[in-house]
Amino acid sequence: MDVTSLAARSLSGLLEQATGQQLVTGRRWRIETALQPVMRAHGITSLDQLAGMAFQPAAHDLRNEVVEALLNHETSFFRDLASFRLLGTEGLETMARRRTAQKRLRIWSAGCSTGQEAYSVALLLAARPDRWAGWTIEILGTDVSPAAIGQARDGLYSQFEVQRGLPIGELLARFDPEGEAWRIKPALRSRVMFSVHNLLDRPPEGVFDIILCRNVLLYFTAERRRAVFDRLTAAMAADGLLILGAGETILDQSEAFEPDPDLRGFYRRTGQA
Repeated sequence: MDVTSLAARSLSGLLEQATGQQLVTGRRWRIETALQPVMRAHGITSLDQLAGMAFQPAAHDLRNEVVEALLNHETSFFRDLASFRLLGTEGLETMARRRTAQKRLRIWSAGCSTGQEAYSVALLLAARPDRWAGWTIEILGTDVSPAAIGQARDGLYSQFEVQRGLPIGELLARFDPEGEAWRIKPALRSRVMFSVHNLLDRPPEGVFDIILCRNVLLYFTAERRRAVFDRLTAAMAADGLLILGAGETILDQSEAFEPDPDLRGFYRRTGQA
């Protein structure tokens, strides 16, 4: 298949129109593969036919299916383990000292996909019950994909998904077997809220002490990345922490954040001592 064909460009354009995310060059080869389930479900035999049907005025549901299929849901528990180790020790301790009086933390996992990142944060906190006794801690996971958020709310993961990054001790202690899959126990699942949200829209209500926005900005244009950083700035406490993905940076993207000198890989609001 020619990924530069008009049909392929039109269908990938649906993704950008709906989410602001671009199908970057390295992912264009997978357009037809990603859309095969949609095509089979509707008896469609070619991308040209799919494009012709998807752009009919009444084909709202089909366009949504195309967008859902083209989204990248790649994630895992404790992805980029070094970042989670730093969050679980110095990052959370830093915010604990800053919130000692209030004993309240709000954490936002933005672009959380199917929820493993948000649940990983909950697992870090659950590992130290004495440290967080008496605290009110809110964890919010958001993603543009309704299907991904649906799975996150269910907390049901395949054997393959739990094997990716999740220590066996955590699996046995925090999950219940369900057929060939594993479901997060209600006590842990209740600690995380999930909702559908586009990062280009107004941020969720309230102010967050820690924001994780990892491996999402790669799919936005430079202009849209700046817009997302503006949204994150508005949502984060003045002394909060921002965590990006290993391959992401604020350089030439935002003047509102700067690297935290004490927490390698974390960012703080510019000018905060």
